[in-house]
Amino acid sequence: MTETNDPTRSDPRDIRTLIAIMKALRTPGTGCPWDLEQTFATIAPYTIEEAYEVADAIEREDMRDLCEELGDLQLQVVYHAQMAAEIGAFDFADVVEAVNTKMIRRHPHVFGDQASRDAGAAKGMWETLKAEERRAKAEATGKADRPAGILDAIAMALPGLTRAVKLQACAARVGFDWPSLEPVLDKVEEELGELRQAVAEGKDREHMAEELGDLLFVLANVARHLKIDPEDAIRQANAKFVRRFNYIERTLEENGEPLAEAGLARMDALWDEAKARGL
Repeated sequence: MTETNDPTRSDPRDIRTLIAIMKALRTPGTGCPWDLEQTFATIAPYTIEEAYEVADAIEREDMRDLCEELGDLQLQVVYHAQMAAEIGAFDFADVVEAVNTKMIRRHPHVFGDQASRDAGAAKGMWETLKAEERRAKAEATGKADRPAGILDAIAMALPGLTRAVKLQACAARVGFDWPSLEPVLDKVEEELGELRQAVAEGKDREHMAEELGDLLFVLANVARHLKIDPEDAIRQANAKFVRRFNYIERTLEENGEPLAEAGLARMDALWDEAKARGL
């Protein structure tokens, strides 16, 4: 990469150019006013959104979009690293070093000594290594006196259904799990009944939200037992809803019927028609 203070004249295929661009955007006086006022908290939602857009491109098997979305996601890493560098916490090189070190440490069967490579990847090795990392981190941060629960490693910021599955799977590894799907389905009926009762009794919104949360949590457990990603399942359901509703809109428009005046019965009939057409 040609050394220059002008990122527009640098190699666009070099990660250092992106780092220089972000530094320029965050430079007081000459940078971008919007970028300068951002914080970790304000950028975090964009980070999550970009990760979802990567997943969306993968689901659509659109390689051109995937390339672009991966770049947008990489920008998020550079953005957070730049803000951290400004307060002296860490920089992009520290981020790269940390993940490189972690990947080598977690794959002794690939990067370890001959004995480790010959032993291969033992069952539960990943979880064991992660537990050791958590203990080391607790000691380094002075929190070793507080015993870490096995669920502590499940990130709070994960999407709700994804986190539910991970919590359940973590608890299952120590035996806290139903032995088969059938009792989980029975639990769905139980939780649905409790929600129906809360609605019938006119409970307050907080109480009904709790009952709905219980139902969603057990539905996530159904997904786990079926080895189905609940987030993927709901994305597919969303896409199906869009396809069928779009059919309703198009059909009504072609027939000169205003959507707002069609009525539920007419739209429901068109929904069934869309379903019959395999939409």
